[in-house]
Amino acid sequence: MKTFKDVFGSAPEIMASAPGRVNLLGEHTDYQGGFVLPTAIPQRATVGIGRNGTGIHVLYSANLEQTLHVPVGEVGEDFAPYLTGCLNLSGVTEGLNVYVTSQVPSGGLSSSAALEVATLRALRELYSLELDDVALALRGVQVEHEFVGVNCGVMDQMASSLADTRTLLLIDTRSLERRAVPFPAGAEVLVMDSGVPRRLAESGYNERRAQVEEAARLLGIRELRDVTDIGAVETLPSPLRERARHVVSENARVLEGLEADAATFGALMNATHASLRDDYAVSHPLVDDLVALLQAHPDVLGARITGAGFGGAVVALVRDGTAAAVGEAILTDYGTLGRVVVP
Repeated sequence: MKTFKDVFGSAPEIMASAPGRVNLLGEHTDYQGGFVLPTAIPQRATVGIGRNGTGIHVLYSANLEQTLHVPVGEVGEDFAPYLTGCLNLSGVTEGLNVYVTSQVPSGGLSSSAALEVATLRALRELYSLELDDVALALRGVQVEHEFVGVNCGVMDQMASSLADTRTLLLIDTRSLERRAVPFPAGAEVLVMDSGVPRRLAESGYNERRAQVEEAARLLGIRELRDVTDIGAVETLPSPLRERARHVVSENARVLEGLEADAATFGALMNATHASLRDDYAVSHPLVDDLVALLQAHPDVLGARITGAGFGGAVVALVRDGTAAAVGEAILTDYGTLGRVVVP
């Protein structure tokens, strides 16, 4: 793999990185003011930046072995908007050489958020920007909305900016209050890539957000976070009824999970998958197969699709010390598509 110096002929002025994340409970609630419970994963995106003295940004992806040239102030195509969005919102007026490489698999583990947070961390250092970690995360969300075309919530960038791999991070996505929560005792996390690719902007993600916003409007509330009786959503027409039922029940699962033992936490994850599959309709048949294999394994306490859905990754809570063995066993049954991401 080429280095920054291989590509640009000099060392970067700044290097920064940020982790991907996996969400254990609280899926598709962050754009309705809900609760989420992610943790960072070991894999990170890394960004190197240096001034080039021109009016052109030169963007190089080591993973894609691809170089893009984008005039300062413009957006560009392919992977450029994730970077140029950060540059434009940060007021960059000079050409930069930008080198990106990432260990974070695409599909459910916030690879785009990790790239945005890493880029913004590099810019913060290069230009001494007055951005704390929350403001930095919110700028990454703005990049997704205005430059990438995904009307995402705040969880992914908040987790990439603030979470660590040792604890879960409870985030109230309305107030942005957060606190570290220990993992359930006697358990560890296994993350697997289903091998089913997805693209958020080309999927039903934006459609789902529009549906739950309409559900909240019909119920006369600001956000589905404000529903106090889940029975209220049964008055809605389909599919708004099912979409709202998922969000309301998922918020309740997060709060229950805060005090749950490992077995109960795993059962909540199983319930989340069923809700995402049936009510929110964001799963995929091959992902369902992988989840079913995991749920049937004696050392797995619970498993579900993670991230926005429509393919991508799954997360399982397994008995402590068994993650590697479980992952190998499941891959044997699932076939050549999947792979273990964590551990």
